[in-house]
Amino acid sequence: MHSVPPKGIITAVSAEERNEHAMLYQMDLTRFIPSVPAPLGEDFTGTNPDGESISFNSYYMERDGRPFFPVSGEFHYSRMDERRWEDELIKMRMAGITIVSTYIFWNHVEEEEGVFDFRGRRDLRRFVELCGRHRLQVILRIGPFAHGEARNGGLPDWLYGKPFEVRTTHPEFLKYVSRLYQKIGEQVRGLFYRDGGPVIGVQLDNEYMHAGAVWEITTGISNEWVFAGSEGEKYILALRELALQAGIAPVFFTGTAWGGAAYSPRILPLWGGYAYRPWLFYSHSGEHPATEEYLYGDFHHEHAASGGDFTPPYPPDSRPYACCEMGAGMMCCYYYRFIYPFRSVDAMANIKLASGCNFLGYYMFHGGTNPRGKHGLFLNESQVSKISYDYQAALGEFGQIRESYSRLKTIHFFTESFGDRLAPLETVLPEDAAPSSPEDTETPRFALRTDGERGFLFLNNFQDHLTMPDRKDDVIRIRTSRETFEFHSGLRSEENAILPFRFDMEGICLLQACAQPVLKTRLKDRTVYVFMIPEGLDGSFRFEEGTEITGDRKCFEVHRGEKSVTVLLLTREETNRLFRLKDGSLILTEAALLEDEKGMLRLETDKADNLLLCFPPDRLEGHARYEGLRGAWGMYRKTVPARNLSPAFEQAAPFRWRIRLPENALEGLKDVRLQVDYLGDIGMLFLDNDMISDHFCNGDTWETGLMEHADRLSRELVLKIAPLREGAKVHVESAMAARNEEVLYNRAEIRDVRLRPVYDLSL
Repeated sequence: MHSVPPKGIITAVSAEERNEHAMLYQMDLTRFIPSVPAPLGEDFTGTNPDGESISFNSYYMERDGRPFFPVSGEFHYSRMDERRWEDELIKMRMAGITIVSTYIFWNHVEEEEGVFDFRGRRDLRRFVELCGRHRLQVILRIGPFAHGEARNGGLPDWLYGKPFEVRTTHPEFLKYVSRLYQKIGEQVRGLFYRDGGPVIGVQLDNEYMHAGAVWEITTGISNEWVFAGSEGEKYILALRELALQAGIAPVFFTGTAWGGAAYSPRILPLWGGYAYRPWLFYSHSGEHPATEEYLYGDFHHEHAASGGDFTPPYPPDSRPYACCEMGAGMMCCYYYRFIYPFRSVDAMANIKLASGCNFLGYYMFHGGTNPRGKHGLFLNESQVSKISYDYQAALGEFGQIRESYSRLKTIHFFTESFGDRLAPLETVLPEDAAPSSPEDTETPRFALRTDGERGFLFLNNFQDHLTMPDRKDDVIRIRTSRETFEFHSGLRSEENAILPFRFDMEGICLLQACAQPVLKTRLKDRTVYVFMIPEGLDGSFRFEEGTEITGDRKCFEVHRGEKSVTVLLLTREETNRLFRLKDGSLILTEAALLEDEKGMLRLETDKADNLLLCFPPDRLEGHARYEGLRGAWGMYRKTVPARNLSPAFEQAAPFRWRIRLPENALEGLKDVRLQVDYLGDIGMLFLDNDMISDHFCNGDTWETGLMEHADRLSRELVLKIAPLREGAKVHVESAMAARNEEVLYNRAEIRDVRLRPVYDLSL
């Protein structure tokens, strides 16, 4: 290990010194000294019955001794109807997720003391088995405290009345935790990696000694808080021992590391990053500041630059920099309503990768809907919606595909194909030309992952809560001991990029490209590389001398001697539609593409007419040559009769509307989504007097999937809009106990109500 981080000498050369327009930035890697990773030992090693192994060294995860780049996505199984699980897990895998992380909320499975419920949407075993069926590994977050915007942080109400403090090593508290762990252990028995199952990791508690939550039972004039903890490693190791006694034996245990949370060398510390922070406004409204989340840092070297609350209680180079909670969305709280910018998500992934992260983990990758409590309680905490936990995530609570999902695929395909190259590479930051603060929108943002000779140049032009200008005429020159690379960058606002230098392509050296490598796939007798042109870049390539190129810009062959590869070059918009199948072939579609464990293909789409492009062009039966991509791709069309659904709605009372759906609205469909555009404070949707959905008005369309309620959709829905109020006060001028609210002005308005069919089409 070395104590001094690798340096990249950088100088900014003025426009006058170079030419009239460009600004030159030079990075010198000639003094780079690579690190030597150290194994982490038996607490971070496991073998399955087939002899395959998972292990960690101080820099990255390994599979069978080779670098491996995992990508984790949070998906709370009990926050979704179990009938949706399988397809949603397939969507996650199709996006390049390799690990599903899920909370087990204590108050979801033992709401009443001693009464455990693992049925239906709480069926943990079935959920984990489905993950395994679809080649997804699992990290269980077993608590006892979870947070996750759950009531009491996931602790059951009945714990409040016990004669001990929670989240301590008090024997009585640990007795209840042990009982919980035993029940969880029974659910997942035989499903751990050592058994040939998908469970590889387990998180113990959450943000211990950093975060608590309101005891919702006390919400009102005086709120009491769930204890955040004070016993440090002692508590964590006590939970670890209870888990092992319950048969919960993963390859590794994890813990959240930020904010001074408790740490033990026997657990893998995991980090995160949120640029949109509603908790700043739980008690008041205000303007959100720009954050440091979109500035490059170095999170793996002693004395290296890093931002935020990255203050690890261990030498940074002794553990991998790994994440479990990068914001892939964010909920609205009552005082902070906003439409989440989806391009912020892959921009953060880019930042984390460049800053040394070798384990991406998103919270939430998939939104959800809270179950109702047994006694009329709502199981979300009070600052957020009572039922909805959509989180504006990459996949919405009813499976909606967001732009963030489409863009993240590009990052995940990259780590899947080239993660073994990326993981050993180290971060090098500019020394004298980095942005001075998040508010600095003029200085370009870039960093390297490199071994001193080869690597990747990372660029970012996104900043939360500010608008970045389009970059023009930036030139970044990288000097190694062997050669010099010069990148001309004109990155558009909100865009990011990963550009290779000295990139091996089956023995052919790509010296550099102003295009982003996306994936590598093997098709019959040829190897295909897919590259993307980030917005604002020119998509140019420079190969080593003696290389021949034939074909056109969108599809060309690269030859050097007897070696050859095929290159497909796509735009950002085309890449957003890209999926890779198990056999290595490629599909472009705007729909959600699902491939099950048997290789059967389906589309989930809200369009009756769907165009697919496939590579190789004969991958789908009934294809036709598609000239838009120079004939390299086959065209396939899937069309079904359109279902035109129109709801009937009328105002029934101030701030209440009746909605009736057409008869047999769901017939022949996978789902129907009710879409409401409205003005107001809070939207609430009722069916048979039960609230089935709610929404804090933020200016976006409110969507509710109706599949779960198919047997009741012949009945009337009631839409209630809590109005925006001005001049509200409580009138108490009475000799009796009478109180009533007086409001000068109420406003609530329904602008549109419509139904969007969701088709399930077999290819």
